[in-house]
Amino acid sequence: MDQHQYVTLNGVDMPVYSRWSYDPADPYAITLAFSAEHGYWVMWSFARDLIIEGLRRPTGLGDVRVRPESTGGPEVVVIELESPDGYAVVEAERVYVEKFVTATLEAVPLGSERIDIDAFIAGIIEV
Repeated sequence: MDQHQYVTLNGVDMPVYSRWSYDPADPYAITLAFSAEHGYWVMWSFARDLIIEGLRRPTGLGDVRVRPESTGGPEVVVIELESPDGYAVVEAERVYVEKFVTATLEAVPLGSERIDIDAFIAGIIEV
């Protein structure tokens, strides 16, 4: 799912082009990428469960926190991302987040997640 979202960086709101992705081969994770300078993408991967739970109530500890929010306009989902390199607050319209979550659940329903352990170990060894 590609869309514009608003990100707060250093206290300034700005529209940022983002890409949400989900790979059934890694069924527990989603990736949120932000367009940066010169075609470079900044990527964050985190638990799909955080987004699912964050549609209903505040969730997450540490580097990624998600919560629903209503500001008088369209309902949004707020995603806070924190690392030693910085802090960002992402606001995405709830309707788009729900569509993305629905698509991931159609690809891999909750409770049916499976990981190919052999491929996972092979990937680690190759690093």
